Amino acid sequence: MQEFFRMIINTVKNISIWSVLDILVVSYIFFKGYMLIKETRAEQLLKGIILILVLIPISYLLRLDMLYFILSKTITIGVLTIIIIFQPEIRRALEHIGRTAFEDIHIIQDDETLDRVVTEIVTAVDNMSYLKTGALIAIEQSTGLGEITSNGTELDAKVSSGLLENIFVENTPLHDGATIIRNDRISAAGCVLPLTSNNNINKKLGTRHRAAIGLSENSDAIIIVVSEETGTVSLAVNGRLTRNYDRDKLKNILLKIMINRRSKRVKTIGERVKAWIAKLKIKK
Repeated sequence: MQEFFRMIINTVKNISIWSVLDILVVSYIFFKGYMLIKETRAEQLLKGIILILVLIPISYLLRLDMLYFILSKTITIGVLTIIIIFQPEIRRALEHIGRTAFEDIHIIQDDETLDRVVTEIVTAVDNMSYLKTGALIAIEQSTGLGEITSNGTELDAKVSSGLLENIFVENTPLHDGATIIRNDRISAAGCVLPLTSNNNINKKLGTRHRAAIGLSENSDAIIIVVSEETGTVSLAVNGRLTRNYDRDKLKNILLKIMINRRSKRVKTIGERVKAWIAKLKIKK
């Protein structure tokens, strides 16, 4: 026992500031990784892996040779299997890292333009909700939606409530897909979105709601859904769907999300260079 405590004391004495930094970085990576897979099917897999890792040394110490052989071989081939099965979760994690590491280019920077665009969207949604016109609108943020817009019809039109309402008029060519808004422009309409693979969502939700959740799981886009059955307005953000928005509540939450994301954006290299040049000029 004394030898054990002596070893711990020696280890603590030899810890440097870089060792502490290393531990903190690794801890942060594990924490963010867990938050990304929390409440997903990957969380259950992680629990299974931890159980296997615990059983391997136990089976070895108890000389359960057959169990030890099976578990060790399972771990050996399990890494490739995990990559194949959980490719969507891995992609989502890498996209999340990319969003947080580099600046977005699709969030409106001007307050007046942002307020106008949000007002037009909210007006259209409110009118369609009253008329029970089904709608699916995705507001692009830092994750580019080029793959999504490419399967729809390109518009590149100024955002207006009248145009948005006209797009979703029943039996028109573009009403059954999603409309993508990039900056202050309607980029495309009639786009097909990926459906969520989450089996725990409400079974009463239709294809539009499942598509909204699916896109929000794979990007940081803000997706608005209007139910054609009830007129209920829903919002999908970061894989979560919230419902029953009225005009004022929807406008407030959209502005809050977009302004908050804009304030946290990371400056591009170009902006940093410009700022550095500006400082040099001031010093001169």
